[in-house]
Amino acid sequence: MRRLAPMLLAALAIMAAACEKKTQPAPSGEGGTQSPGQSSNTGATPPPAADTILLGQVGALSGGQATFGISQRNGIELAIKEANAAGGVNGKKLAIRVYDNQSKPEEAAQAVTRLITQDKVVLILGDVASSNSLAMADKAQAAGVPMITPSSTNVTVTQKGDYIFRVCFIDPFQGYVMAKFARDDLKLKQVAVLTDNKSAYSIDLANVFKQKFTEMGGKLVAEQSYSQGDTDYRAQLTAIKKAQPDGIYVPGYYSEVGVIARQAREVGLKVPLMGGDGWDSATLFELGGSAVEGNYFSNHYSPDNPDPRTQKFIADYKAEYKSVPDALAALGYDAARVAIEALKRSKDLTGPSVRDAIAQTKDFPGVAGTITLDDKRNAVKSAVILKVADGKTQYVTTINP
Repeated sequence: MRRLAPMLLAALAIMAAACEKKTQPAPSGEGGTQSPGQSSNTGATPPPAADTILLGQVGALSGGQATFGISQRNGIELAIKEANAAGGVNGKKLAIRVYDNQSKPEEAAQAVTRLITQDKVVLILGDVASSNSLAMADKAQAAGVPMITPSSTNVTVTQKGDYIFRVCFIDPFQGYVMAKFARDDLKLKQVAVLTDNKSAYSIDLANVFKQKFTEMGGKLVAEQSYSQGDTDYRAQLTAIKKAQPDGIYVPGYYSEVGVIARQAREVGLKVPLMGGDGWDSATLFELGGSAVEGNYFSNHYSPDNPDPRTQKFIADYKAEYKSVPDALAALGYDAARVAIEALKRSKDLTGPSVRDAIAQTKDFPGVAGTITLDDKRNAVKSAVILKVADGKTQYVTTINP
């Protein structure tokens, strides 16, 4: 074998050293973020200072639901920043350690395990997607660490146990909301449903919508499915077109829905599309363009809400992040504030005490609606219907529980 030149040998040595270097844990500050796979072999993660309460967050900061995770992270960080500026919790400052689950349930489970076993957090916030939260909830419940999801709407998430909470409404309500709007406001008589068969969120929403729509006198004329990550939906949409529906319910995430809307128009489907809060992302407009215009989805909040509390949040968020907060940012903010208020009321920072304090949340003034947690740890609150028009969302109506 030919000998390597000295310069090449030096370059290889530098590359090898770089590969061996391990990423250090994120600081116990207000915004350190890591991938769950990152670790340090130079020692255990340093514990928080005695005058600091460490929280944990798991979110999709990369992958198919990244815009959701980033919005959630921003809302949570804003709430913590405000709380610390106001004196923290009982004289202690708040810090948060954030991990990226890459939009994957297995990564979410790994991240929450690390928060519990290595970082020793007192409470966990996240995730957005129900499939990820379900993977996390098993770990949090087993360890007795309270977990609050801002926006996972699948009904089974909080059924994992008494340490699992949410500040959003659940899919049975969201499915009912759109079925009612389709019948009463849009006057639709027959619809088709296009479901993501790999998403617990999408399946649950679709099931409730179908049940409620038919109970209200509507007719289901076609049902098709796809898998998250697909890029061609023309076969399903062509089959739906043959059934001649008045509208199509597509309870998926923006990353697929934008493309579905565009391809629906390509195959000649001109009926309105309807969906859930998984549509709420600026990326929907980038992927769907004009094809998403005139469609509707249910959501937790609208920036058009004139409530002074909501408008102050929007102004503060814009000043911090230079954008208008979406529903995921608002729910992340509300989840963190519910957690902070519970920590203030808790007699100590043990799991059972913090859990009991969260469970006592009643009439909490959230920016995405007033929050009361029921005996199943679900939020009782209203939903809004938004219409996509002129490249943005427009408030249509509110539907109460």
